[in-house]
Amino acid sequence: MPPVNSHIIASLQKEILSLQGFKPAWKNGQLAFGLGPMLYSFPNHHFPTGAVHEFLYEGPESLACSNGFIMALSSRLMALGGAAVFIAPARTVFPPALKSFHIDPAKIIFIELSREKDQLWVMEEALKCEGLAAVIGDIPKLDFTASRRLQLAVEQSRVTGFILRRNIKNLNANACVARWKINSLPGAFDNDMPGLAYPRWKVELLKIRNGKPGIWEIEWRNGRFYHLTGNASAAPETQKKTG
Repeated sequence: MPPVNSHIIASLQKEILSLQGFKPAWKNGQLAFGLGPMLYSFPNHHFPTGAVHEFLYEGPESLACSNGFIMALSSRLMALGGAAVFIAPARTVFPPALKSFHIDPAKIIFIELSREKDQLWVMEEALKCEGLAAVIGDIPKLDFTASRRLQLAVEQSRVTGFILRRNIKNLNANACVARWKINSLPGAFDNDMPGLAYPRWKVELLKIRNGKPGIWEIEWRNGRFYHLTGNASAAPETQKKTG
């Protein structure tokens, strides 16, 4: 049997990933998120765009961290144009603070809905809008059927979705491509000067389809991610599928 060329193998891998919802979102190359070592945990070493990511949080502090990390990612998605939609029961983001993530607050459409059914419907419809860069939804309950509908929507539009879920005791299987958990870390002050330090997060990638879970400590500073020295680690690879 003749040897199989590496480009044929790479082509087959892309075909398989495409069938599972991983399709190139950018015609002129992959969008650079500046995630550094984190990229080695993702399929093809690229942050999955045009997919739905799930973020778990336990209370206001972890919600703020998740919002910050999501906004940092969204700033990259919005850099090429397009607005974002944020769906939640109540406003949990202070719009003027978005400027620290290089986001114009006017480019975020906040929609406050109390009924879960309405939240899911609006999120699905928003994810179908190709002109949007990202859609964020704070939706506590998400079953497999609902998550599959959201994933099918983004596979057509190539919009990236982020779902926030609180106090999940029994995690159910769903179609989200990744499951994250973000917590705060103590900040460091420059030159021992008082004031607000740059945000630091412990980023846990709990599950990633066709990738490897991992844990990192990062700082958001001047519009970029910075990895804190010597803290990146790979989590035990117990399960690759997200649902």
